[in-house]
Order: sequence, then C-alpha cells, then structure tokens
Amino acid sequence: MLQNVPMYSYIPAKDLARAREFYEGKLGFKPKEVRDNGTVYEFAQGTGCFLYVTPNAGTSQASQAFWQVENIEKEVADLKTRGVTLEKYDMPGVDKNGILTAGGAKAAWFKDSEGNIMAVIQSL
Repeated sequence: MLQNVPMYSYIPAKDLARAREFYEGKLGFKPKEVRDNGTVYEFAQGTGCFLYVTPNAGTSQASQAFWQVENIEKEVADLKTRGVTLEKYDMPGVDKNGILTAGGAKAAWFKDSEGNIMAVIQSL
C-alpha cells in the first residue's frame, strides 16, 4: 500500500542554478545528490524532495510543499533574516507577520525563486 511507504515532493524549476541558489544559499539546504536533471534534498524522518527542471515551474496557485515546524514564529523570523519574503494573504486570521491561525494550525507561505508557493505549518 502506498500509505505504508515514504512520499517525496517534486519541486519544479525553470532555472536550476537559480533555484539551487535559493534553496542552498537562502534556506541553507545541503544537497544529498546532484544529477544532470536536478538535485535531491533530504529532510528529517526520511523525507525529501527532488528539484528538477521544467518550463512549468511557478504555474501552480497552490502550495507545492510544506515543512511541519514546532515554532512557526521562530521559523518565519529565520526566513526573513535569510531574505525570504513571506506572502501576505488577505484573509481572516492572518497576523502582521503573514501567519494564519485557523483550523487547529498556524501557516505561513513564501515563494521560491521560481514562483512556487511553499509553506511552513505548525499544528496547535
């Protein structure tokens, strides 16, 4: 069954070098494997993603991936010090830092260098 095995995310990039600069330079990711067609990053608990080249990067209006965090305020502050701009959505429950509190969680969103929407989420 698929639910019994790990699941990984694909992150599209129009410009792989620019995207790697964002993820490695701004977010501090370390590549696990670099291939001709993309880069693999590994995260906690055996999760990971594959950053790959495609002309379709940045076309989705939904989040491509999210990181489950323990303290969203701390993560948002860290992202800002790294030069990441958070998205500010006009919806009820969003504070001045762009953090939404609703449905038993807090969430904040940012776009990567390719226009993909990413999120950090904290369960309450």
